[in-house]
Order: sequence, then structure tokens, then C-alpha cells
Amino acid sequence: MSVLKIEAFSGLSGDMFLGALAELTKAYEEIQQLPAKLKLAKVEVKITSVEKAGIACRHIKILDHNDYEEHKHIKNQGYASEHKNSEFSIVKKKPHHHHRNLEDILKIIDAGDLTENTKSIARKIFHILGTAEAKVHGVDINTIHFHEVGAIDSILDIVGSAYLLDKLNIHSVFSTSICTGHGFVMADHGRMPIPAPATKELLLNMPTYAGQEKGEMTTPTGAAILKYLQPSFDMPALIEKKTGHGPGEKNFEHPNVLRLTLCELVEEKKDDIFMVETNIDDMSSELLGNDFQDKLLQAGALDFYYTQIIMKKGRPGTLISVFTSKERVQDVTQYLIENTTTIGVRSYAAQRQALKRSFKTIKTSLGDVDVKEVELPSGKKRVTIEYESCKKIATRLNRPVSEIFSALNREI
Repeated sequence: MSVLKIEAFSGLSGDMFLGALAELTKAYEEIQQLPAKLKLAKVEVKITSVEKAGIACRHIKILDHNDYEEHKHIKNQGYASEHKNSEFSIVKKKPHHHHRNLEDILKIIDAGDLTENTKSIARKIFHILGTAEAKVHGVDINTIHFHEVGAIDSILDIVGSAYLLDKLNIHSVFSTSICTGHGFVMADHGRMPIPAPATKELLLNMPTYAGQEKGEMTTPTGAAILKYLQPSFDMPALIEKKTGHGPGEKNFEHPNVLRLTLCELVEEKKDDIFMVETNIDDMSSELLGNDFQDKLLQAGALDFYYTQIIMKKGRPGTLISVFTSKERVQDVTQYLIENTTTIGVRSYAAQRQALKRSFKTIKTSLGDVDVKEVELPSGKKRVTIEYESCKKIATRLNRPVSEIFSALNREI
């Protein structure tokens, strides 16, 4: 069950994601231990049973019992505003919110007793959020202060969601259109339209709608987690297996919950796909490594490969071939133009025959293993072990991945 279906009919936020993921994993006790894992004193995770328009679920609330001293600049009316001494600092007690920059937050994550993959997911989400905040405020990402999002509750919402996503090992994500709400909301910078500027930036290129309820339905934290997941909004046929509800704090006539469902993919669509290609002969292969490939997938690549070729004048080169959907051809084309030395990209329609597939978790002598099962035209089935499962077992047992892969293949 490595396919996640997101239904954001009441928007989404950090605590809604955390609550729904916790129900899917039954990991409430583990989430309560997160403050200790992150070495955060005087922080409590409170879990309460609630009902949202007839749906029983559990709300996760982060309580920060620390008092923070925060410097705040106040205008001195005795001087003209252009003078440096027209502002001075006072110390103000602020019980629940504390402004942190990206470096402060990453230090908390890096010092935590968490898996490297959990830390990596959390760092990526905060970088996505920081990039959006920096853009809308016109400042460098390293100087942006995370105001409300820098509070401990939002940090734990993101790190907790990262922790649970790591447990679920999701391979594909599909989502309905996102309800944003409408009207205005008070933020640290003043009265802001809904969706707030950072939320709007994060939701670009995603289908959204205002909905009936007035107020902020989707928050920057929820939008950042969603963007990290890179969902497809072209919902295929899915076999739904398990559902979790993440409640928001407000009550509406409809259930104010984020609904997440673990599914199996019935059959991949056999629609036409497109091939996007370019030839490169003046670019270091080091620049085509993991970082380039990760972002190529984010740009819309379904799959890709490199081919060594001989170009004109006998020059060795690299052919980059990318499979993508019709809707993402322009995104992939723009990414290749912006991030390689190419001066031209070509694209053309292609067809593929995709086999029926499903994802399962099976028990072995070395632990639980995720596998992909495909059905051949003859009706026979073929099982392939997922690499990430082998990697986790190999890390735990301190053995080579290849050795674990061979052992599991023999056993299965």
C-alpha cells in the first residue's frame, strides 16, 4: 500500500496532515515522543478525541510551555524616520511564538534522534516553505524569519509528518483539488488575503477553489507538505485500503478534516505520453547527477535515461531522454533549457503498454519488505523487491545491499 490519496475538501494544514498520517500508522504514542527526540524541553503533544460533523477522529495539538524573550523594534516618535536611532529595541515576553530562521530550524532537525530519511524529508519541506516565504517577501532565504511557522507547534507538525511519511514509504500520491477558503486573515505582517501570499506561491500550478467557508482553509505549512509530496491531480482507478482523518480546530457544517487514504494502483493509464529529448556535448556529467535528476522528476518526468552518443565532428555527447505527460511537456522542456547547456529541445508523442501493478508488504526472515507485483498478459505474476526496503534492512544489519537483495529474492 504505497499509494496515497489526498482529499482536501476542507483544505489542509500541518496539524491536519499530522493527524491523518498518525491515524494511518497508528503512531500516536510515537508522535508524543517527538519533543524528546528533538530535545525540546517543556513541549507537550496533546491528543484528544473529537467529532467533526459525524466523523470521529483524534486531534493532535502541540503545546509549547516555554516563555521566550523577543526583541521588537518600536518607532521613537522624537526622531525622523530616516535616522538610525529612530528605532530601539525592547524585550517582550511572548509565551507561544518565537521567530526562527531556516538555520535555527535545521539545527533542531539535525540534532534530533531521527532517521536520516526523516530528517531529509523535514529539511526539504522547510526549504520549500522558506523559498516561498523568501520570494513573496523579497528577501534571501537564509534571512527569512519563520514567524508563526517558526513556532514549535508548526515545527513538530512538519517533522512529525516527515517521520510518518518515512514510515509509510509512499511511492505515488494523487490528490483532489485543494480548497483554500476565502476572505482575509491576520498574519504577522498584517491583514492578508486568502490564500495568504506564501500559500498562493506554494499552490501555483495546482487546481484550487475557494469553497463555501470564509477563512483560511489551507495554510502555508499544509501547502508546503503537499508540494513536497508532488501529487498528481489526474486521479486513476484506485483500490482503497485504509483511511485516516486529520481534523482541523474549527467546526463547520461539513467535516473539517483532511482525508488521507492508502491505496493500491489498479492499472496505470495507457494514455499517450510524450518523449522530450536533448543532446549535450559541452556539459560536465557531474552536473547531471542526483540533484539534477531529483528536480527533473519534480518538473514532471515520469521516467528518463541517458545515452552516450557521438555528435557531429566526432564529439562524445549525452542524449537525455525524458518520458512525461502531455500536460508537463512544457515544464520538462523549460527545466532542461534552464539547467543544461542545450540550445534546443525536441518532443514527440509516444505510446506505451503498461502492465497492471500493485504494491504489497510481505514478511520475510529479515523483516517486512515492500514489493511490486505486476500481472503479465498471460495472467502470470512477477514480483520485484523495492530497493528502498533492501536499503533499510542492509543499513540495520550493516550488510551490503546487493547481499540483502539476493537473499530476499531467493526467499521470496
